[in-house]
Amino acid sequence: MKYRQLFGQVLLAAYLSTSLPGLLDIASGQSSSRETAAKIDQLLSRELAAKSLIKPPVPVKPVDDETYLRRVFIDLLGEPPTTDDVLAFTLNTDADKRLKLVNQLLADESYGRNWARYWRDVILYRRTDERGLLSARALESYLTEHFNKNTSWNKIATAFVTARGDIKENGATAIIMAQQGQPEDTVAEMSRIFLGIQIQCAQCHDHPTDRWTRDQFHELAAFFPRVAVRPKRDQDVPSFEVVGSDTTVETGRKSNNRFRGTPEHRMPDLENPEKQGQIMQPVFFATGDEVPLGTLDADRRSQLASWITGTENPWFSKALVNRIWAELVGEGFYDPVDDLGPERACSAPQTLDYLAAAFRDQQHDLKWLFATILSTETYQQESRRRRTFEEMPHQANCSQRLRADQLFSSLVTVLQMPDSVATVSRQRSSRYSPRNSFNSVFGFDPSTRRSDVSGAIPQALLMMNSPQIGQYVLARRDRMLGRLLNEVTDDRQALRELYVQVLSRQPTEKELDTCLRYRRNVGNRAEAFEDILWSLINTAEFLHRK
Repeated sequence: MKYRQLFGQVLLAAYLSTSLPGLLDIASGQSSSRETAAKIDQLLSRELAAKSLIKPPVPVKPVDDETYLRRVFIDLLGEPPTTDDVLAFTLNTDADKRLKLVNQLLADESYGRNWARYWRDVILYRRTDERGLLSARALESYLTEHFNKNTSWNKIATAFVTARGDIKENGATAIIMAQQGQPEDTVAEMSRIFLGIQIQCAQCHDHPTDRWTRDQFHELAAFFPRVAVRPKRDQDVPSFEVVGSDTTVETGRKSNNRFRGTPEHRMPDLENPEKQGQIMQPVFFATGDEVPLGTLDADRRSQLASWITGTENPWFSKALVNRIWAELVGEGFYDPVDDLGPERACSAPQTLDYLAAAFRDQQHDLKWLFATILSTETYQQESRRRRTFEEMPHQANCSQRLRADQLFSSLVTVLQMPDSVATVSRQRSSRYSPRNSFNSVFGFDPSTRRSDVSGAIPQALLMMNSPQIGQYVLARRDRMLGRLLNEVTDDRQALRELYVQVLSRQPTEKELDTCLRYRRNVGNRAEAFEDILWSLINTAEFLHRK
């Protein structure tokens, strides 16, 4: 983006201020998101004011436009804004430009892809078998499509609970595949993901810190005994399929064949492990609803899905709201995000209850939820370090380390490098995915406390020494930096544009002076700017979203 093209960008800003309201109508109007957001801020402020903590609240101020723009782009699309986006947004004087921007980004196809990658990691990071990764591509494709279509969260959850079919064709089979069809592991993950409840702690004994009993855990597992994961042998590419078999018979001996399933689920006898154990009736622990023994697989899983997502179960909406709030604001109402429960401490229970009820009333509309949270003053506060235990919660937005996909997408956008690289060998021609290798180094379980996620030496080495990144930091004519230096001959101007390109903001005077002094000391213009660009993409500011 060149500043001599300012007039064209002024026109773009004018377009943004007049054309965006009709791009997306979230839940039949923006007013619903606004009103709910205002109520959330009021409730949260009142709840926090009633807390008595050692350290008093520290005043915060709203974040500036440049920081907000980068924050919301990364949160929704998983990538930073372009220089055109930065200039257009900062020039726009419309009082509603932030909400209109959110609506525009929610209509972008990158929104679905970004959040599909998030949930792909939530589901697959706790897999019990590496073959679960075979479902990754289908899972990401499935969620991308449904997030962009704004399929309601209850329908998406239902699809995962009731899934059948080839794991490479139906992405909704991913949870069952990741757990190899084991009833205990499958229901533990579904409870954690969709209810935020760690009921697996009651598998061998009553839950040590919550009210759930061992019987309740195995009654939940009793919804999935007839589910099996079978290899598909009638095709060239190896795959598996999730099936629900109602033709299985009781063998009279201890068996847990996950290629066939079992007629009913048995709770192991801990005192006599060799015995088959007690047959358990399917009962949903959160509501007490049950289905009879002998119920067909499709019927029992369909019934469970309706109870999980139903209005009588408060945990379904709370779990999703708490998780998304934590991802956007940096701190959940419950921490960690997948450990809710009656005996758990909630930092602002009235606020969470209100937002969860509103989300349910909006028919579990995900885009409405995003627009609402992003409209709150809480989200739009300046970013600060994570608080200590003695400090007030939710005072500011917390700086978030970028997920692996977000960091790689940022490099793709900033350096204008390809997402994949064509490779040719004597045996075959294929496409190597640097994103996958990047994820293997930078990836982490999104359900982990962000305070427990930190950088590592292999990550620093990859950022500093990656051949692909190194190639796109060069000031060659066919690279971003080379084109910028060729078109902008003034060093001060080029530095301003480089900062906007990489960090979505103007450099401070101190940063300008430091970079200009380095440029003079090096002498070679291209070499100096290559070093500056390399330094910028290795800063904590680039690796995080503020």
